[in-house]
Amino acid sequence: MPRRFLSSLLALCLCVMTVLSHAQPAREVHVLAAADLQPVLPALAGAFEHATGIKLIVSYGSSSTLATQILNGDPADLFLSADYTFPEKIVAAKLADTPDAIPYARGTLVLFARKDSPFQPLNQNTLRDPRIQSLALADEMHAPYGRAAVAALRGMKLYEGLKPHLVVAENVAQTAQFVESGNAQLGLISLTLASSGPMQQAGTFIRMPAVYPEIRQCAVVMKQSSHRGDAHAFLDWLRSPAIQRNLRNYGLDPIQ
Repeated sequence: MPRRFLSSLLALCLCVMTVLSHAQPAREVHVLAAADLQPVLPALAGAFEHATGIKLIVSYGSSSTLATQILNGDPADLFLSADYTFPEKIVAAKLADTPDAIPYARGTLVLFARKDSPFQPLNQNTLRDPRIQSLALADEMHAPYGRAAVAALRGMKLYEGLKPHLVVAENVAQTAQFVESGNAQLGLISLTLASSGPMQQAGTFIRMPAVYPEIRQCAVVMKQSSHRGDAHAFLDWLRSPAIQRNLRNYGLDPIQ
């Protein structure tokens, strides 16, 4: 077979492969996700990609910061907040493709301390201990878990007494880092973070009394997204009965 023919055939094959690669772009969804989901989303995203071939590209932060990014034009496809108020701001700005935020899970607030803490074992009276010098919590203006923490302390009539000892973090993941590293004696964090492997190795936690508003975690898909169908496919999968039944394994409660 002439060398010129082989060269032409190879060029044709390469051309066909190039056309096919452009005709079938990778299916990716760019997600902005609340910090409490850092231990949760990798496993869920992996399972979803295995089932559908759709890959989630995730960036984490406080719900307030992420909402501001979207309002300022961040080209995200999906916003997974730790509450409903920040997604509703996206709806109000007419940037979401649904008239309301979409609930996907419910969160839980816990008190965490390192295993070498003098406050072990933790109990419902730990936050009344006069030895407390530092209690970490997320910024209530930026993070829903920070808002829940302040509400819980107020509900327990402890906020004013503990206010001088509060160590305020940007988000709940940073709150967990403060207490895990020993930069704070105690921390009010999400059950998702407290249930993660590194945090379970580092310390223990107890659930806070339910004197704070329900942490109803909601999502919105961006109206201008070119991947709206795939973003909704993930939300539908996340809200499906099979996945909702397993959310407690990750420190979240189902929406119903």
